[in-house]
Amino acid sequence: MMILKLFLNPLLNRGGTNGMLDPWYESKGLNDVNQVLAYFAISKLGEAPVDGITDTNPEGLTAAYGKWASAVAGRLNAAGLSCKVLDKEAFEKQMLEKLIWISAFMLVGARHPGATVGAVEKDYRSEVSSLIAELASAAAAERQLVFEEGIEERLCAYSRAVAHFPTAVKEFKWRNGWFYSLSEKAIAAGKPDPCPLHTAWLGELKVI
Repeated sequence: MMILKLFLNPLLNRGGTNGMLDPWYESKGLNDVNQVLAYFAISKLGEAPVDGITDTNPEGLTAAYGKWASAVAGRLNAAGLSCKVLDKEAFEKQMLEKLIWISAFMLVGARHPGATVGAVEKDYRSEVSSLIAELASAAAAERQLVFEEGIEERLCAYSRAVAHFPTAVKEFKWRNGWFYSLSEKAIAAGKPDPCPLHTAWLGELKVI
């Protein structure tokens, strides 16, 4: 996921980071920044962007939130890309869904060297389905929210749209690291790990 901030001091800039930025925002006192959840992607320089339009979300998945959301959406629309303006609660849910997507599909793909996002969706569906359910449950409990029904199918539909993308566990702090922090917090409090499969597979790959 790409979260883009508008009009922040360049020295504080984490614009373009593909992952969970809320803890970083909070550490800088940035509690209500403008954000864009970018589902469009460019696989290599010179190629046209692939918009985040799927068979479950034909209106497109890219979303903006905040004071300048409409302006950002207008610019993206003018470039032929979809972008919807969401309120804070709706944006948070969609942001978490994208975090679940990148954390789950990259981790499962890393367990099967050479697997693309499409291969994970097609050949390792049971693994990624179990991980999606686990991460969604943990995220919902942590943020005290309820995801709309059909999260697995929405995330798999996006994977079909970007099926050729490679997989790898990267930017751990901003992606899988958020879920692992929930595991660490629970274990430290003497509670069960909310993401046992996620923790086990991170250990298997020697990420933790």
